[in-house]
Amino acid sequence: MTPHVLVVDDDAAMRRFLCEYLDRRGCAAIALANAEEALERFQSERPDAILLDVILPGGMDGLEALAAFRRIDRDVPVIVISGHGRTATVVQAMKLGASDFITKPFGDADLEPPLAQALRQRQLSQDRALLRQALQAESRDAMLPGTTARMQEVRDLIDRVAETDVTVLVRGESGTGKELVARAVHARSPRHDKPFVKVNCAALPTELLESELFGFEKGAFTGAIHHKPGKFEFANHGTMFLDEISEMSPSLQAKLLQVLQDGEFSRLGGKGDLKVDVRVIAATNRNLELAVAGGSFREDLFFRLNVVSIQLPPLRERREDIPGLVAHFLRKHSVQYNKPLLDLSPGIVGMLAEHDWPGNIRELENLIKRAVVLGGEEAIHKELLQAPTVPRLRGASAPAGDAAPMAAVPSTAPPASPAAAPAAAAPSAPANGKCSLKDISRQAAREAERELILRMLQHTRWNRKETAEILGISYKALLYKIKESGLDRAS
Repeated sequence: MTPHVLVVDDDAAMRRFLCEYLDRRGCAAIALANAEEALERFQSERPDAILLDVILPGGMDGLEALAAFRRIDRDVPVIVISGHGRTATVVQAMKLGASDFITKPFGDADLEPPLAQALRQRQLSQDRALLRQALQAESRDAMLPGTTARMQEVRDLIDRVAETDVTVLVRGESGTGKELVARAVHARSPRHDKPFVKVNCAALPTELLESELFGFEKGAFTGAIHHKPGKFEFANHGTMFLDEISEMSPSLQAKLLQVLQDGEFSRLGGKGDLKVDVRVIAATNRNLELAVAGGSFREDLFFRLNVVSIQLPPLRERREDIPGLVAHFLRKHSVQYNKPLLDLSPGIVGMLAEHDWPGNIRELENLIKRAVVLGGEEAIHKELLQAPTVPRLRGASAPAGDAAPMAAVPSTAPPASPAAAPAAAAPSAPANGKCSLKDISRQAAREAERELILRMLQHTRWNRKETAEILGISYKALLYKIKESGLDRAS
């Protein structure tokens, strides 16, 4: 696009010279004789650079105009022009943010380097602004990655409630991303440029939590040697995120209810009420209806918080999102820790997709972060193999609470015959009635090992080399174990 340059000089001949030079250079000139008009045009035109004379008619000289331009747009480059190259004037102009200083008389050769630098500077600042906007938009979209229908429903609900000021209750198991939902609501709301303040209600005892939320006055208790504002004051005009709201004591619940109803509260030891404008988003991993029924949570507060409820599904109920989440976390932490981007093998990605993730997204991200920092996928398969819950075999039913059983592992291998692949069974005691715990443990370990090897072989379509890499053993060791357990007759 054609660069626009604002020329401000009371000398008509100088304005004409500068306009002709700018025209030859392919720039569009906006020429004015005084600072007041120039400021008005600057507001509407937002030029790419300014050529500004120090001495101007009217109530505002060039240096005052320079300060005014920089207050409106701190990135705009301003080249100051003066008939007197006094050192004090040059120093003052540079302190006010001038990009360069030219002394009259001057020609094209004198003007070209500072103008070219000013236009390059402006282009770079505009490019940075566009990149920053793109990164912010990408960051907002990446806050809640996932392509499943349930996650799309969550995002749609966030978009619908963000523009309003209604209270939101975010529900879900630990690690499902409840704070991400709260931040996404805040980022899309009219309060996005105001504070986002988080308080974990389970992290502090009642007395400390009350002073943390509402502050205290000097002398309110032993050790209160000065007054301290609370988090609600810091969050004024912004958003307050109350995590683990179910852990708040009944006395604090009553005080929170007052804030939600009237926007007012008093500090500990305070004599008057303070008024704040804060949007509240609360989160819990507990069933608040049961807490209300049991008397540990106020019913009126529950209704105040539960204006809009956003339910986050556990990761095991949206396994299709796991490969995308893995790719997202690999990119994120490779940039964060300045590490090469890992390329995980299909076998590892398959293991990740089949794990139950009791810690949900937080557990997955921490595992990927560890792999990025250590520079390899060994940490992933070691962690998953040592997980307390053994991955379920094909056809196994989902545990209580799962929405659906796990998808079957693709396999092109022929089914094993009953003789070649006996089903796993609990170790039986010997006929003489004597039972060695050590022998039973060895037998159970062998059977669990056999099941895991068979599962990985099926998953890799009987690619023994890839299976050995996933299991963290040598190729020869895998061949031995396959033969020892009779799996070679099933391949």
